[in-house]
This record gives sequence, C-alpha cells and structure tokens, in this order.
Amino acid sequence: METRELRYFVAVAEELHFGRAARRLGIAQPPLSRAIRQLERRLGVVLLERTSRTVTLTEAGSVLLVEGRAALDAVDAAGRRTRRAALAATGAPGLVLASKAGASSELLSKLLDAYAAEPGAVAVDVHLCGIAEQERLLRDGRADVALLHLPFDSTVGFDTEELLTEGQVAVLPAGHHLTARTSLRLSDVTALPDLPMPRWPRRDGTYPDGPGPQARDTTQLFELIALGRATAILPESSRANLRDGLATVPVLDAPAVTTVIAWPPHSRSRALAGLVRAATRL
Repeated sequence: METRELRYFVAVAEELHFGRAARRLGIAQPPLSRAIRQLERRLGVVLLERTSRTVTLTEAGSVLLVEGRAALDAVDAAGRRTRRAALAATGAPGLVLASKAGASSELLSKLLDAYAAEPGAVAVDVHLCGIAEQERLLRDGRADVALLHLPFDSTVGFDTEELLTEGQVAVLPAGHHLTARTSLRLSDVTALPDLPMPRWPRRDGTYPDGPGPQARDTTQLFELIALGRATAILPESSRANLRDGLATVPVLDAPAVTTVIAWPPHSRSRALAGLVRAATRL
C-alpha cells in the first residue's frame, strides 16, 4: 500500500462521502474513486459499501481505518522526528515534553528542576495539553516524551517508567452535602442526579463518558463544577490546582492512577535518556 492511497481511504472513511473527501484532499472526485478501487483490488477485499446515496464501511474497512490512521501517524511522526534530529544537531532546543494541563503539576516541576541540574541538560519545551492529547502528540512526533496516566492513556508501542501511583478524589462544589463525608464510594458520586459526570473529547474511547457537559481540560471542568453543573473523579494530585469554590473527598474504590514517563522505543536521544534518568531518580 502507498501512503497516498491510505490518506485517500482515511479521508473517505471519515467523511463517508466521496465529494467531501475529495474537497478535503484538494483533488477531483474521479481519481479519488479510482484510487479506492485500486486499493480494494490490491487487498482483495471490499472496504466501502456504496449506493447512489450512501457510503458505509465494511468490517474490513473499519479495520483498515484504525490501522491506516496508525500507519499515517507513524509516517508523519518519522518525518517530524527526523527534522527535529537535524535541528538538535545544529544546537537547537532539544526536547518537547507533553503533559496534561493541571495533572502531575508537582511531579512535573520536580522533574524539570532535577533534569536542569543534569550535566548536558538541554532546554525542555513543555506542551500542556487537554484531555488525552499528550498521548497523540507523542505518537505523531510532535513530542519527544510525555507524562501519561494509566489506566486512561494507552502506552502501547512506547517504552515507559512508572513514576507515581495515587488514589482518586471526587471534586465537588464547596458546600455540597457530600463534602461533609470523610470518604465516598464510586456509586455515591456517579449516581448524583444534580451533578452529572462530564463528557470527555477523545478519539479512542479510553476515557469514560458521562451524561454531563463536555470538558476539554481541567480548567474548564473546575469551572463547571464550581457552577454546580458537574462533578468528576480525579487523581489526588489535582488538589494542588483547585480553585475557590471547590472541595474534594477521597473515593475509596476508585482505581489507582499511575503516572508514567513514556517515549518512543527507537529513540537514540541522549537528552531524552538524561530526562528519563532524572525522572526515575525522583
């Protein structure tokens, strides 16, 4: 398969419309249709069911959409990492670290200070991301290393070191009747009719969804909770970033959250190796 064919197929599979996909790709529709037919012949499978009005994915097409996205991400990442390696060789800033905004703040601060004291340390550009975005930045080559959180983020395909395991707390509006309790169970929080769990924007379904308003980052989430529109269960370290009008209560049966430092297994960056060493010594 050619990457061009994969890009064409992913566009059609996501749009489920040849005209829209052609406009998105900046090409005419006939060569797009020919490329998809050629890809189906090469694979010996039907990827798309077409009628005069609809386009739908077959089971084989659904598999290729997932695999094709991953393959294209890997190709894009290879190009970005190659360019970054060339910049590093000229003395340009060496590392990009992705972390979820509002998560592991104390750990991140200690890590950056510890690495800065390392001989040969380079500048670290920190990208603070929305929910689940740091994993995507690492996969597509926009970041060299990331802080990920298990069980929510996927570490498949990465090398990792565990840094911190912690419990979780319910974040509630200050003054809510549950804040008088010393501890809660998951059922106490998820069953609140007046404070629904939020909906998370995510691509792969790893973040549990709730019926409440959508939250893209912890700043937005904390504002919704303070307004009495939502509640959430978050790692204990989120307490460090609480704003006025919020309170937390430990949730005893919530799964523990493990923060890991993750990086591509084929990396040969000495700067990255130094950052990982600093992290594991913390």
